Amino acid sequence: MKNISRLLGLAVGLGVLYAGMTTEAADKKKAKQLRHFVCFKYKAEATKAKIAVVEKAFAALENKITEIKAFEKGTNNSPEGLNKGFKHCYLITFGSEKDRDAYLVHPAHKKFVELVGPVVEDVFVVDYWAGK
Repeated sequence: MKNISRLLGLAVGLGVLYAGMTTEAADKKKAKQLRHFVCFKYKAEATKAKIAVVEKAFAALENKITEIKAFEKGTNNSPEGLNKGFKHCYLITFGSEKDRDAYLVHPAHKKFVELVGPVVEDVFVVDYWAGK
């Protein structure tokens, strides 16, 4: 009977230990991510073709700059009318401020900035830590 009690105690102890390890692994997966939100207001004379070239080049940075964890893009479709002419949005995810800072000075990013400069009327950027 004592052996059964010891085995049950050991099983419970291992279960608690495993649960703690699982929680720790889950917490690491939920680690905060740094979001770099960019909105462009293109010049009136910017053609759809030129905007497509810019968007393709922006998306390509994900394969050129290893610090980028994810890239998303979209066009405003809010019915509120509060976008102030900023219709094109881009969301870049980084794991740290150090990664974001490396992206900002990366030669591929600088080349992209040169490409987009002539067709953008205005830009705004917001960086924030994603989390609940």
